[in-house]
Amino acid sequence: MIIDILVPAAGESVKEGDIARWFKEDGDFVEMDEPLVELETDKASLEIPAAAEGKLKIVVEEGETVDVGSVIGQIDTEASADASANVVEVPTDSVEDQADDDKEEIVETRKVDRAKNSTVHNLNMPSPAARKMLSENNLSAMDIVGSGKDGRITKADVIEFVDDIAKEEDVTSKIEAPKAAGMDTMIHALHRVEAPVPEKPSVPKTETGNIETTSGSRNVRSEKMSRMRRTIASRLVEAQQTQALLTTFNEVDVSAVKELRAKYKESFNKKYGINLGFMSFFTKACALALHEFPAVNSSVDGDTIIYHDYADIGIAVSTPKGLVVPVLRNAETLSFDKVELGIMALAKKGRSNALTLDDMSGGTFSITNGGVFGSMLSTPIVNFPQSAILGMHNIVDRPVVVDGEIKVRPIMYLALTYDHRVIDGSGAVSFLVRVKQYIEDPARLLLNI
Repeated sequence: MIIDILVPAAGESVKEGDIARWFKEDGDFVEMDEPLVELETDKASLEIPAAAEGKLKIVVEEGETVDVGSVIGQIDTEASADASANVVEVPTDSVEDQADDDKEEIVETRKVDRAKNSTVHNLNMPSPAARKMLSENNLSAMDIVGSGKDGRITKADVIEFVDDIAKEEDVTSKIEAPKAAGMDTMIHALHRVEAPVPEKPSVPKTETGNIETTSGSRNVRSEKMSRMRRTIASRLVEAQQTQALLTTFNEVDVSAVKELRAKYKESFNKKYGINLGFMSFFTKACALALHEFPAVNSSVDGDTIIYHDYADIGIAVSTPKGLVVPVLRNAETLSFDKVELGIMALAKKGRSNALTLDDMSGGTFSITNGGVFGSMLSTPIVNFPQSAILGMHNIVDRPVVVDGEIKVRPIMYLALTYDHRVIDGSGAVSFLVRVKQYIEDPARLLLNI
């Protein structure tokens, strides 16, 4: 029985995705529920497991874009693991110093391969990636022995074939050139790489002194943007072009929070099994301030402003694939330990590429902490279609005036970027001042005053 591997529906807004990578090779035997392929969508990466055990046939190669519901592979449930493991390899001889003998062996081996292939070329269909390489190198599929299912030619087969041809041409050039030019020419050909390289003439001095040249690399590397990177770029540009973005700043003295953490961090960790961090204080402060200033917790849909009576706060998390913003639901109802545990869980899922669409969807407000990377000040871009985002930065001891005296205090700069279409300047400034008050006097967080 053949079971199709389909691209699952991952949400109403997700229509297509990219094949990020196959965890198995074409023709491998797979177990039920074993991860087969990673699909990258606009919002998250998904792993598609095997619906049954059997032999895998890959239909769509890595890097290709597929629509929801399309077939990307198949599982043959009637195939056994022993049959899948029984792969026939075509031996290839290595190139030795005896060039004449090796040339004959390589050419003869290639002739045998092509002869074998001529009997199965009807089954020897190339995969999409292999077909592209064949076209780029002006090669025929009939000249290559496929190692995939039913003789299917894979990308690896084409690469191996091209390498073999290069070896043949290299052996031929090493044999025929010396025969035609004589022994002296042969010795020169075999040792031409070892010939001494003349020294470069020194650069003459000028009035400004010696001019030194560098021998550093000037290579250029290009790669296609991942779907996640393209989505991030699209959202950022959309926010810049759609919203009237403005940033207001303030500074906050985190002395009280540092003292509170130092006093209770051991007790907190012992009871809840997690450290008491700065993020929980700022998350709680924002959740309470959002309730007081609902415009900051709103979004725009056309000519309609949507207000939320809950605080679903997105926490920016750095992952190997880029910055993602999973959402902490109903942050206004969470205690400090629940906030810390929630943030830690989202960060772990982000770093292990396990975030789901539910983790990424929604959000009414966002917080990003550039301070963990050493940022002193920045103007974050709103996570569209939200209306505001808070930027945290590093904590630095700075001289400040306290009760008429200059003292050194741990200061953090805060930045609030907001959509001026929805939020007036007074509302944005008042929101940021309220967050500042909560942080500088953490008791207000408990009393909600």
